[in-house]
Amino acid sequence: MWKDRIHRLLGKWRLKGGDLAAFVFSFLIAFSIWLIHNLSLNYSNTMSVPVVAECNIEGHANVSSNSSVIVARCRTSGFSLLRNSRVRKRDAVRIRFERKDMHLKEGEIFYIGAGELGGYVGDIFGDDVRLESFVSEIVQFRFPYENHKRVPVEAIQVVSFRPQYMAMGQIRLQPDSVTVYGEPFHLQHIDRVSTRTINLTNLRSSAHGVVKLESIAGIRLSDSEVKYSLDVTRYVEIGAEVLISLRNVPAGVRLSVYPSTAKVVYRCAFPLSVDPTENVRFFIDYTDFENSRGGKCVPRVSGIPEGVISYTIIPEVFECIENAR
Repeated sequence: MWKDRIHRLLGKWRLKGGDLAAFVFSFLIAFSIWLIHNLSLNYSNTMSVPVVAECNIEGHANVSSNSSVIVARCRTSGFSLLRNSRVRKRDAVRIRFERKDMHLKEGEIFYIGAGELGGYVGDIFGDDVRLESFVSEIVQFRFPYENHKRVPVEAIQVVSFRPQYMAMGQIRLQPDSVTVYGEPFHLQHIDRVSTRTINLTNLRSSAHGVVKLESIAGIRLSDSEVKYSLDVTRYVEIGAEVLISLRNVPAGVRLSVYPSTAKVVYRCAFPLSVDPTENVRFFIDYTDFENSRGGKCVPRVSGIPEGVISYTIIPEVFECIENAR
């Protein structure tokens, strides 16, 4: 019966079998062009995306335990609208929010306002979407409390310098401490976290960069990396022979130092602006002698000018002998 109807229709249109195939093909091409054209046009429509928030909030989990649907009036292409309708049927999208944009409401509840959400339109809805307005003024997320504590960051470093170059002070880390999160039995054994090895070789100028932190099983870190910097300077060495003096010796007490002189080598930043040997004084304080074991004392120093990076003294320890007058 259907075959007879088709033959009668073809006879009415005077189409043969080959002509029908061409007709169907042309119809599909025309329909595709029409569909692509309409999907490429821009439309104003309401878009909604379920979002799970990720945010680095001290004392709280970094991922929200709930998802919130963000609804906005947007202008975009038909392709984006079609894609968005498919996204709504999938799992929530995870969006990382800056800490400054997430505000505390109470306890574990935080919210982000429409003003701050405007900076995440591309992440939430797609890069080809232009925001017209958000339907909700605020969106709330719950970040559960977590056990945590603050610990220092230890720099693991392998550093070498070209001849006549050295570091001015220790390597600096920013931040120099991080918050660690985890179960109490994990946290009680952690008193610091370490960087991955910072390899700096043959330095002749200051160095800076970013280094990852070593992960710890069962522990989450508030930061996964830190910035480091190391000041490097060229130096010159100046040698001098100095007298080891005494200070704060009580009346009626005679204190002798052996040896009474020492050799000192100063490492000074280049170019040298002052003579480091002029006002520097090495001395032994009587209090140090009283607290020493067997009269062995390390001298103190005063008057070190700003240009002196470090110094070495030979010998390092002096013998003090007390004689009553």
